Amino acid sequence: MAFVLSLLMALVLVSYGPGGSLGCDLSQNHVLFGKKNLRLLGQMRRISPRFCLQDRKEFAFPQEMVEGSQLQEAQAISVLHEMLQQSFNLFHTERSSAAWNTTLLEQLRTGLHQQLDHLDACLGQVMGEEDSALGRTGPTLAVKRYFQGIHVYLQEKEYSDCAWETVRVEIMRSLSSSASL
Repeated sequence: MAFVLSLLMALVLVSYGPGGSLGCDLSQNHVLFGKKNLRLLGQMRRISPRFCLQDRKEFAFPQEMVEGSQLQEAQAISVLHEMLQQSFNLFHTERSSAAWNTTLLEQLRTGLHQQLDHLDACLGQVMGEEDSALGRTGPTLAVKRYFQGIHVYLQEKEYSDCAWETVRVEIMRSLSSSASL
């Protein structure tokens, strides 16, 4: 598992490089925030995932729906924005404050917020009035449903430490997958 996470982290760092596949002009800061957010998620690990094997769950990340090569630019940006917004919301709940180191959690919240701010400007550039429905259909809706499943899982597990650890690993995985956008 540690090898897989290390490999994913390396892929993300390469994928978030300056030659990213989104056509709008995302600043270098956006790329740096993405790398920093993934590093912070890695540092937030409090318990070994081995101790939480009974809590493992397949959240069914909609990979086929969000693969960058299959999405139009506006869709890809909308999907990335939704993933960052949902991640921010997840780690901005009162329950998450009890689960994580306060300093790291606040740094993650700040980084996600800054990344969202940078993406907002790009989203406005590529989305016209006719694209306003993108958030309610297709790949963006699949991402919303995916995060809804994560919220339900946390509730079912009563926000246990193992449930949060499982979600932390899953969010790292999903944000790593979004690097292909």
